[in-house]
Amino acid sequence: MPELVVGLLAMLVGTLLCFRGYAAMRLVIGLFGAWVGFVVGARLVADAAGGSALAGVPGWVGALVGAFVLGMLAYLSYQVAVVLGFAAFGYTVAASAMTALGVQTGWVVQAVAVVAGIGLGVLAIRGNLPAVVLVVLTALAGASVTVNGVMLLVGASTVADLGQVTQGGVPSGWWFALDGALVLLGLVVQSRSLSRSRRTMSAQWHGAPAGRAD
Repeated sequence: MPELVVGLLAMLVGTLLCFRGYAAMRLVIGLFGAWVGFVVGARLVADAAGGSALAGVPGWVGALVGAFVLGMLAYLSYQVAVVLGFAAFGYTVAASAMTALGVQTGWVVQAVAVVAGIGLGVLAIRGNLPAVVLVVLTALAGASVTVNGVMLLVGASTVADLGQVTQGGVPSGWWFALDGALVLLGLVVQSRSLSRSRRTMSAQWHGAPAGRAD
């Protein structure tokens, strides 16, 4: 049952992120922040209790509290949304790439993913990056979240993998091929929105015309 609920949530957030990341930036980043908070909250409770993620009521409470807090912060604040979003994008993409390359040493994958996440977060807060960067990153991260949702639904992964970088929780083989196909499709779909609007990320968030970010 947890796999069904979490899998459907992951597919919803992932597909929106992959195909609507730029066009509906504020809403989608808010939802992605909620997803990150859900995973982090579930993982923190699981680690504290010495069990698996979402193993009982405390796990669900931690996941829902984390989802609410990070989701609201990401939705209400552009700065928080960009830093949180880009850090999570970097972590998700780096973890998937490392596992796809056959690196299965847990702490190595975690370290590279964290460094990538921090690096993208710092890069995002130091400059108003062009929207095309957001399109690429949301397509990559959205595809990864979507595939993990499908894996949960078909039994190829479990909620115990939430927040952990393991072979069971990151796409590989045919799953990686599906991930790549979703990335390409997401880029194509989002490029149409991008071609109609030359706003920077800040302007898109605030709904300002191109060239303004107030």
